[in-house]
This record gives sequence, structure tokens and C-alpha cells, in this order.
Amino acid sequence: MTVLYKPTGTTSREIASDIERAIALGALRPGDPLPSVRQLAATLGVSPTTASAAFAELRRRGVVVGRPRSRASVSARPPVATQTEFTAPPGVRDLASGNPDPELMPPLRWALDQSDFEQHLYGAETMLPALRELAAKDFAASGIDAGAQIVVNGAMDGIERVLAAHLRPGDLVLVEDPTHANLIDLIRSMMLVPLGVPMDADGPLPDATAAALRDVRAAVITPRAQNPTGAAIGRDRARELGAAFAERPDIVLIENDHSGLVAGVPHHRVERRGGPWVVVRSVSKTLSPDLRVAVAAGDAETIARVQGRQLLGAGWVSLFVQEIVRRLWADPRAQALVSKARETYALRREAAIDALAGEGIRACGGSGLNIWFAVASEAEPAQSLLARGWALKPGAPYRLGSAPFLRVTTATLEPEEAQALARDVAAALRPAHLTKLA
Repeated sequence: MTVLYKPTGTTSREIASDIERAIALGALRPGDPLPSVRQLAATLGVSPTTASAAFAELRRRGVVVGRPRSRASVSARPPVATQTEFTAPPGVRDLASGNPDPELMPPLRWALDQSDFEQHLYGAETMLPALRELAAKDFAASGIDAGAQIVVNGAMDGIERVLAAHLRPGDLVLVEDPTHANLIDLIRSMMLVPLGVPMDADGPLPDATAAALRDVRAAVITPRAQNPTGAAIGRDRARELGAAFAERPDIVLIENDHSGLVAGVPHHRVERRGGPWVVVRSVSKTLSPDLRVAVAAGDAETIARVQGRQLLGAGWVSLFVQEIVRRLWADPRAQALVSKARETYALRREAAIDALAGEGIRACGGSGLNIWFAVASEAEPAQSLLARGWALKPGAPYRLGSAPFLRVTTATLEPEEAQALARDVAAALRPAHLTKLA
């Protein structure tokens, strides 16, 4: 427990609220250990049952992590209104954020300059017909029937809405291990439980996936540009995974195609007959993260459930924003820039992998914006590289049970920079290797 935090409260609700408030104010930071049940009870003069109930509530909502009978710690990304994102210090090269290269995204003025925008009132179509047609063609190119579609505010919004439409608190959700840190924290914040399955460069391992499917109610997998590993599901792996899912038609199958056309490899869909399914395809990496738009295609019942709930709350994703997406998606200049981005990201990714290989470091990443390499521990080399002017992302927030690693976002990393990065990575790792050998 950090020395800045002094717990207060006499009931489990008061104690839980106090811990949550401390996280929001920064007195408790992501990863900070919390006192044990006995310590907290003694400090506050309450019963162990009261202290345990406070932790149980926070654990249920994903604010803290840890098993019920073990010491808890603050979640890596707690669902609390606080700033937990890493910001690279001035003068440090940011290879940690996961952002695309803004120079490879179409200027929004290309859409704004085309013509006036139409006013849309309550009761209008919630998805522009022209956008529906564009998205359907894009899905069809991957062999996906997009007869039922909905627009959502980005991939994570779509995933959250699908999970909420089908699952109840306590249900298990299959995810890759490692996987997108936001996904782990989102699942926990929904009072669901992430269950990780090991993966390789071709995605989730089929046998491990089949075994995990006995216990889960939903699965979220990434067909390409997997974050953080850059893995992509090939044709054979998609067929093997499809066979595993065929045995469980009751499971909700969600494919998170967050990078779309700039992933650099085809989308091989995990197919099965029957059962609820959704493919969420975002424009964040291709057109702009700030547009906050993704299109979800799926079975008619799931899409209807998601749309019905959306109508009760937000209502719809702004048709003004949808029109911007439609115009950019159809603009030949934007199409050319997306093609250039796909090729450039591949070149930068491969150059970084080759440069690290030249220093004896095996890095992986066959698609998307990121690569990764294994380390004995994450904190020391990450700090050493930060001191050398490089910000890389430690793997801890992405891992459930997998081994330590560092992630490199190569989206803006020029080949000549990759050589310098590789030399500094080798220098940062060398002391750890020498210690291990000794």
C-alpha cells in the first residue's frame, strides 16, 4: 500500500468508495498493492467480513484484481475517472502509445470540402444506406455476410454492447493471452471474467481454445494485427478454430478486426454454422481514431439486441460522422493513402524485426502496427530504454498468464531509426543476460 493513502470508512460500501476515490485522485496508482483483509480491518477497526466485502465489491467491478483469499492490487486500468495512460516524457521517442502514423491518414478536409451535410432529425435511419453498402462490400471481400449491420463508437464499444446483450455477471469470456489491455479491463469492469488461451504467430492455439470453450459463454479473438503481438490468423488456423467453435454453437463469437485494411494481411474468418457471432471492423487505424466509428456485422438476433439497447441510450452514432467516414472511405485519394499506409507499416515493422535480429534479439509481429520481444523481466529494460530515449510498452497490462515481453509500436519508426533502437535494446538487455548466466 502506498504511503500516500490512508484508508477510511466503517462500512464495506464506504471503504470501497474511499479506495475508488483514492485511485481517482492518484493516491493509489495502477498496480499498487492494497492492505490485506486483516490489515485493513485492524486499521479501520472493522470486522474482517466488512473489509472482505469491500474488496469483493471492488474486485467484482474490476477496480482491483487478485483472488478472494490473496492480497489485492489496483487494476492496471481501473474503470475509474482517472488518467492512467502513459505519456512519453519530452525528448523521448514514443513507441509505446500504439497510435497510427497521422501522416498516413487522409485529411478530414477531404470529406468536409466535398459538399454540404444534411440535417438529420430524430427517427432518421441509424445507419447511412451508402455506408451500409460500402461496409457490406468490405465484409464480403473477407467472406462475411453483412446482411445485418450496426454502427458503433469504435471496436471496444461494439464488443461491450455485444457482451452486454448476451452475458450475465460472472460469465467467463475467452481471450487471447496476451491480449489488448483495454479488453481485459473492460471485461472485468462488466463483472465478467477473462479466461486467457495461449497463442502463437497464427493466433489462439486450437487445442487450448477447444478446452477453454467448455467453460466460457463468449470469445473475443483478433483475426489480424493482434495487439500486442501482431499475430494474424491464417487460413489453416481459421479452419481449426472453426472446428473447435462448431462444437459450441451457444458461445458468442466476436472477431475484433480493429485495424482493417492497414493490417497488411487478409482477414480469414473463423466460420461455424449457427450461433451468435459478430465481426467488428473499425476505421480508427485507417481513417482516424478520433472519428470513433466501427461497423459491426453479425447474426440478425445479436445485431437487433445491440441496436435496441443503443436506441434506448445514445440512440445512434452521429450521422454527420458516418457521412465523413463514408466520404473518406469512397474517396480515391483516401484509398490510395490507405494502400500506402498498409505497405509502409509492413516495411517499418519488418525493418524493426530485422534490426533486432541483427543484434541477436528475436522479435515477432506479422501484421499491424506492433511487434514484441520476450524479456526476463519488464520493468528494468523498459526503464533503461527510457533513459536512452525510447519509450516501449511493458507487457504486464496485456498478460493474464503469459511470459514477460516489451511491445514496440513501429507505425512511425523509420528503418534508419530501427538500427539505433536495436542497439539500445541489446544494451538494455545485456545486463539481464549476464546476470542470468552468472
